[in-house]
Amino acid sequence: MRPLDGVHVVDLSVARAGPAAVRLLAEWGASVVRVEIPGDVGGIAADHESSDYINLHCNKELITLDLKDTRGQEVLFRLLENADVLVENFRPPVKQRLGLSYDMISERFPRLVYASISGFGQDGPLSSKGAVDQIIQGMAGLMSITGEPSSAPTRAGIAIADMSAGNILANGILLALLERERSGKGQWVQTSLLEALISMLDFQAARWTVDNECPSRVGNDHPTISPMGTFNTADGYLNIAAPNDRLWKKLCEALGEPELLDDPDYATTSSRHRNKTQLTRVLENIFLTHTREELVAKLDEAGVPCGPVNTVAEAFAEPQVTHLGLVTAINHPVRGDVNVLRSPISMSRTSGVPKASSPLASADTDTVLQRLGYTADQVEKMRTDQVV
Repeated sequence: MRPLDGVHVVDLSVARAGPAAVRLLAEWGASVVRVEIPGDVGGIAADHESSDYINLHCNKELITLDLKDTRGQEVLFRLLENADVLVENFRPPVKQRLGLSYDMISERFPRLVYASISGFGQDGPLSSKGAVDQIIQGMAGLMSITGEPSSAPTRAGIAIADMSAGNILANGILLALLERERSGKGQWVQTSLLEALISMLDFQAARWTVDNECPSRVGNDHPTISPMGTFNTADGYLNIAAPNDRLWKKLCEALGEPELLDDPDYATTSSRHRNKTQLTRVLENIFLTHTREELVAKLDEAGVPCGPVNTVAEAFAEPQVTHLGLVTAINHPVRGDVNVLRSPISMSRTSGVPKASSPLASADTDTVLQRLGYTADQVEKMRTDQVV
C-alpha cells in the first residue's frame, strides 16, 4: 500500500506547474487520468517521447478530450463522479466559458477537491494575464538578487517558479484531502507562480518586509555572512561556508593559516563581512594552491561545510547521489529502458518510486472510456467527430 492508494485524480493542467503537482500525487499511489485536448497543443505536451515529458508524466493514464464539445464535457463529468481531486490551470475567463469554474463544479461534486494553479492568482488586476516561469522570476524579484553585482539580472537555471508552485499545490491538495476526512466536504485549493516564488524569497523577503532593506545581487556570496560563497581552486570551483566564529577558526586551522585569526579585519562576524572583498582575495590565493579534492578532504575532516560546484553530470556521479537512489529505471513503449527521477521523499514503509512510464498520446482513451461505460461504437463515433 502507498499513502495515496484509492485517491482518484483528474488532471486538466498543461505546461509544468500543474503536472508537477500531479506527478507527486501519482508517485505516492494516486490513480491519475490526464486529459489533453486533441491535436498538438505545443510545449511539453507536444512530444510524448521527449525526456521532459517522460520525466513529468510517469504513473498517469492519458486520454484526449475536446472540452468545448458537450460530449467531451460529459466524459469529464463521468470521470469526476469517482474523482477525489481535479487539477486545472485554465485562466478564469476560460473556466467560466467552458462551464468548469469551481462554483459550477463544486455544486455538482461537493466532495471534490478542486485545485487551481495560475500565473498570478484567480482574481485581481493580473488574474487573466498569461505567465511563464521566467516572467514570474522577474516580477517576483528573484532575478534582481541573482547574478553578479555588475551583471544584468539573471534567471535561475531551473523552472523554479513552476516547480515551487507545483509542490505547494500538491501540499494544498493533501491538506484539503485530510480536512475532508473530518468535514466530508471538498474545497477550492489555489496557488500561483507569483505567490509561490514570493514565498520562496524567504529571508530575502523578510529583509524587506521587516527591516525595510531591499536586497540586491551579491553573486555567489551570501548577502550577510562571510566567508560563505564560491571560491576558485587549482582545478575548479568550491563552495565553502564558515558563517560563525567557531567555523572560521576551524577553517583557518584546516588551511594551516592560524595567523588569520589574529588579523583584526577578520576578528568578528561583522568585520569579516565588512571586509569580504579583501577576505575573498586572501582565501582564494590559498585555495588556488590546492585541488578541490584536497580542500574537501581537509575541510570535511575539520567539520567546515563545503562542496564542489558540480556539473549536472558530476552531480549524478556523486557517490552520495548514487547511494540515495534518486534515479530509477522505467520502460517506455518507444524509448525502452530510461532513467527518471524518483520522489525525493523517503518513508520507512511505503515507496514513491515510479511504477509505470509516461503514456503516449491518447494511449488510454479507449480503456478509460470503456471503464466509464461507453461502448466501442460510442468511442469510435467520438473519435470520428474528434471529440476524443
